[in-house]
Amino acid sequence: MPVRTTDEMPDRPSRPTLALIAAEAGVSPATVSKVLNGRTDVAAATRERVEALLRTHNYPGPGGARRARRSGLIDLVLAGLDSPWAVEILRGVEAECAEHGTGVVVSLVREDDARPPSWANLPALHHSDGVILVTSRMTRRQRDQLARAGVGLVLVDPVNIPDNDIASVGATNWAGGMSATEHLIELGHRRIGMIGGPEDMLCTQARVDGYRTALERAGIAVDKDLVRYGDFHHRGGFARTRELLELPEPPTAVFAGSDEQAMGAYQAARLAGLRIPEDLSVVGFDDLPTCEWLSPPLTTVRQPLEEMGRVAARTLLQLLDGRPPLTPRVELATDLRVRASTAPPPSEER
Repeated sequence: MPVRTTDEMPDRPSRPTLALIAAEAGVSPATVSKVLNGRTDVAAATRERVEALLRTHNYPGPGGARRARRSGLIDLVLAGLDSPWAVEILRGVEAECAEHGTGVVVSLVREDDARPPSWANLPALHHSDGVILVTSRMTRRQRDQLARAGVGLVLVDPVNIPDNDIASVGATNWAGGMSATEHLIELGHRRIGMIGGPEDMLCTQARVDGYRTALERAGIAVDKDLVRYGDFHHRGGFARTRELLELPEPPTAVFAGSDEQAMGAYQAARLAGLRIPEDLSVVGFDDLPTCEWLSPPLTTVRQPLEEMGRVAARTLLQLLDGRPPLTPRVELATDLRVRASTAPPPSEER
């Protein structure tokens, strides 16, 4: 598509919009936004055409549009602040942003609302430069709204595998699930219950897959009755552990899939008259600060939540400066922290 010179241009607003440039280039506003933000997933010919129009309109070059109108604020969108997990992510985001002189606006969305979450409008409301979205579902329409507005986006622990052009930060959930299960197997457990979070979440699927892999490698058949799905909160761990303990052959150990669910498992075990770890071993996932203060202290898989928040903020600030990440998906390592909630199973189960 030939680029018209200034003399050939019809009358236009003194401040050109992304939509105007996109129409003249024959591309979507999202493509213009990618060029402005230095994304690499734009064909060379398309990039040249868009950049030529940007120069013709005296529009700031790649990355310059964001820098020219940076407000010094970013939106951190959470599904709730009722979890220590979210607080640790927030701590990391705030720490990284503070080092760069950037403020953080925290917004909450209710994903159980019948209406689609309204977070896509938050950048305009707060005049913020970008969005960090934590464990929230995002529709294609909402994503396109952000792209058209030229708003940077980073996902933390996304529900599903994001598109290749969306930056995301997570942890090695599969490896963590496998290490937790291998630890219990090494102690002598053979009937190990697994309580995941919501079944449709990417992190849940990875942790359950790690659990299954560890069992299969040890030659232990996967019993579907021992696999349950909760909500990553206390109530889910409590309810699912009670179900597992009511089985004709209950497990001798439970991998709770999150620390909060492990706390619910503690309560269910106590109500059933079981001691931890003498009668039931419990492993969590997250390594929240409270784990060391439980009775007994919780064995858990540590995922670096604060560092995940820091990396997400760092990635977003780089995107806003026109520096796309080397890889769209970053996974930080998990490791097992062995404490006093796990032990060999009762002697009659060995």
